[in-house]
Amino acid sequence: MNETTRDDVQQAAGRASLDPQDWSAFRALAHRMLDDTIDSIANVRERAVWRPIPDRVRAQFHADVPRDAADLGEVYREFASAIAPYATGNVHPGFMGWVHGGGTAVGMLAEMLAAGLNANLGGRDHMPIEVERQVVEWMRRLYGFPQTASGIFVTGTSMANLMAIVVARTAALGALARQHGIGHDGALLTAYTSKAAHGCISRAMDIAGFGTDALRKIDVDADHRIDVAALRAQIAIDREIGFRPFLVVASAGTVDIGALDDLTELAALCREENIWFHVDGAFGALAIMSPALAPRLAGIELADSIALDFHKWGQVPYDAGFLMVRDGERHREAFAQPAAYLRREARGLAAGAVWPCDLGPDLSRGFRALKTWFTLKTFGTDRLGAAIARTCELARYLEARIAAEPRLELLAPVNLNIVCFRYRAADADAINREIVADVQESGIAAPSSTTIDGRFAIRAAIVNHRTDVADIDALVAAVLDFGARRSGDGLIETEAPPLAAQ
Repeated sequence: MNETTRDDVQQAAGRASLDPQDWSAFRALAHRMLDDTIDSIANVRERAVWRPIPDRVRAQFHADVPRDAADLGEVYREFASAIAPYATGNVHPGFMGWVHGGGTAVGMLAEMLAAGLNANLGGRDHMPIEVERQVVEWMRRLYGFPQTASGIFVTGTSMANLMAIVVARTAALGALARQHGIGHDGALLTAYTSKAAHGCISRAMDIAGFGTDALRKIDVDADHRIDVAALRAQIAIDREIGFRPFLVVASAGTVDIGALDDLTELAALCREENIWFHVDGAFGALAIMSPALAPRLAGIELADSIALDFHKWGQVPYDAGFLMVRDGERHREAFAQPAAYLRREARGLAAGAVWPCDLGPDLSRGFRALKTWFTLKTFGTDRLGAAIARTCELARYLEARIAAEPRLELLAPVNLNIVCFRYRAADADAINREIVADVQESGIAAPSSTTIDGRFAIRAAIVNHRTDVADIDALVAAVLDFGARRSGDGLIETEAPPLAAQ
């Protein structure tokens, strides 16, 4: 019978290790990667916002499974030539499409440090958990939540909204619903949001087992805020016919135009009706850091739960979503599950009471809190709030440019940092759809689009802290240029950035 000796095991370990064989060479390449990345951020204005992916580059990513090892330098060269040049572009100040934050060099370094620790924040007694708890405490204070509040990092607000619905479901049906399902009582539960709310609310109702029909989408007023009188009437109708209203989801910054629901009035209604009050504050909730904008969030401190993304207005690198719940015990009841391998001890690495895995579905969790902690510690809420307010000032500047230009028209009120407009033309929807793609492909700017009252709109969401007046002017000039070309009104020359044509 063969015996495995200590020397055999030691030799096998050497062959199995994935550490570099030459740490000096690895260090040199790592420094080059870091320098290249810093250069790409520092010199971001020298390249196009976005570039279409050539067919030949896309084809490279249909290769077979890599069986053999490759040189790290070669892998990095492929990244530098085939991946980095064709990213989304939200680091660039000309990115004004979807509500994506620009990130920061500080956050990038923090992400690197977190990867080096490779910590799992599902639980146990280690300092990364305390960092997450510190950020939770900071958010609790910012939003005026009680000491009993809890919070947790997640991928993004879509997940945070789903988790809030699960917490509200458990609060309405009791913890036994986790064992028996929603049953007959759960089938009668109804939730409410506005027609302007993000589509993830409907999807969350589906995933949570209620079905999208259980979500009542209430009309909005002229400012695109939920019509509270209509909401009150719908709740009364549902109660009359035997349904059980259990949840209202307010929007603090709607996806299309950035409208803010009347949170104070909604909070009062929910208290009267004994309904869970959740705020989807994906980007708008962080306006709490701006003294000029915070008053517009009045009533958010009364919410039962708040969902937000640090990776939007907070400028934390993706991803860093967050859920905060006023009643931490309700939060725990919705997700905690005893298991022998998760036993808590009085001391040692398994010490501690509430672990993050008690507050959400994930046991394996990355150290998202570190880049958020670094961002908040390095810049402070005052400076971050000023950056947030600046994006709103730029939106008002764009609004003024549109008002002063007869060829453009504003399609919705400018509430925060989102501007919806279009080029005036005979076939406006078709032409503006082409304009959006033209501007994106030019590399000058990257707006997105939406539909406002049945009309196709160019949507400029100004989120990046790097964006300035010159970037707004470049967007307007590009829209006028391509609009004139598409409508046959003549040509206006627009200067593109050096790499836009590559």
